[in-house]
Amino acid sequence: MRQTGKHFIGPRVLRKIVNTVLPYANTHPLRVTQMKEKSSRERNKESICDPLPFSGKLACIALLFFLGIFAASLPACAQSPDADASIPASLQAIPPRNWVVDAAAKELDTIHDRSSYLRYHMHIVDAKGEKIRDIIQSRDGSVARLILLDGKPLTEEQDKAERQRLDDMLKDPEGFRKHVKNNESGMKIADSLVRLMPDSMLYTYVPGQPQTGRNPSRREIVLDYEPNPKFHPPSTTAEALTGLRGRAWIDEQSKQVVRMEGHIFRGVNFGWGMLAHIYPGGHLIFDQADPGNGHWFFVRFSERITIRALMVKTINIKMDSDASNFQIMPAMSYQDAIHLLLATPLPKQ
Repeated sequence: MRQTGKHFIGPRVLRKIVNTVLPYANTHPLRVTQMKEKSSRERNKESICDPLPFSGKLACIALLFFLGIFAASLPACAQSPDADASIPASLQAIPPRNWVVDAAAKELDTIHDRSSYLRYHMHIVDAKGEKIRDIIQSRDGSVARLILLDGKPLTEEQDKAERQRLDDMLKDPEGFRKHVKNNESGMKIADSLVRLMPDSMLYTYVPGQPQTGRNPSRREIVLDYEPNPKFHPPSTTAEALTGLRGRAWIDEQSKQVVRMEGHIFRGVNFGWGMLAHIYPGGHLIFDQADPGNGHWFFVRFSERITIRALMVKTINIKMDSDASNFQIMPAMSYQDAIHLLLATPLPKQ
């Protein structure tokens, strides 16, 4: 069971924002002052399910990148055939929105896929420091083990605490199931946002179709997007789509999103600003690739956003994460995944 749904800035950007904002938006104002940093012991007991980000962190903050980018039937945003001579004629005949419809369908397939599982390393750098986790996706949900902290091997005490956390998880399958169920709400958010992407934005072909260069033998379809003025957000989380614009690269052959860049060009209010406000000026970058199983996965996610929660607390989010060392895994229980993590020697550096 994947906890990050494979994260389009589409949904990834939005999902990111959602994951970041909702924990505060769902807290009563009178309890804001009670939100304090958890003790190290409490954090050690927490189970980890694909800590993306969309995400990568299923709504990887409720915004950023899989926060957001991805109903009434609105007119397709197609450019006129002679809109720009630098755009191939073969593309001019296809409405830009069509590529987003296909990419959204691929994203939904990945979010709900239960046929393949991965093991990979997640590298995160944020205000709390630098961490690398070894993550395994299992039938029951993803589990992770901290293997490097601030670029250094874990101390004996840190490793002992991490092993204890995983041992506690083994002894409490019901607690693990509850944790996974809570994370499934992120998947639902990602699903709903992905479905909105084709109609929530207006899409145009980028003149010259600048490629990322990551796949020289395959053409990428490059689209700019901005909010559709005729779109009316059906939910609080969908409001984040109204302040986002940017550029997306879609692999022509697979219809998968290769890269998304998003810029928050105007402030966005959640609940008339009573729940949260996203300030303009933030930006997000999301890259993904095929890890070898045909289901594209995020390989890089970067966000810089500022959010005010409940009209009281301002949060500056600066986070960079990347995934690497992918391995295709057989289906296994979360208990077997934990045993495999614990049996793997820690890196020396």
